[in-house]
Amino acid sequence: MYHTGIQQALNQYRNAGPLASVNEADPHHLVQMLFEGALDRIAIARGAMRQGDVAVKGERISRAITIIDGLRAHLDLERGGEIAANLRSLYEYMERRLAEANLRDDITILDEVANLLREVKSGWDAIPQQPSARSFRSANG
Repeated sequence: MYHTGIQQALNQYRNAGPLASVNEADPHHLVQMLFEGALDRIAIARGAMRQGDVAVKGERISRAITIIDGLRAHLDLERGGEIAANLRSLYEYMERRLAEANLRDDITILDEVANLLREVKSGWDAIPQQPSARSFRSANG
């Protein structure tokens, strides 16, 4: 009985942890979380591909595509200009390559997309964050 209660609490913590992070994150951090989520899913798909687990591979690649599609769909092409247009093209390329990796069971394509994502993420991570009103109030409250 006691062990079951601890397990339930751990499961609730695991389930609530990411949601709490999302609810408290600023837009800059949310994009970082999306990059990390896509990279995590590609890594899991890579392992599933090596193990021959077709269902997990397909599901994780699909989720990575969905995340990248979300990143692409939320680009501000008007304000972002050429950079946003280039990112849109790159995200579309990544989505096509992930679909191809899934069809061909090709780990090298997964690695290619993961490397591209890491490169874009490192550029995003280098952008200085603006202090949010919440952190300003907390620091000065």
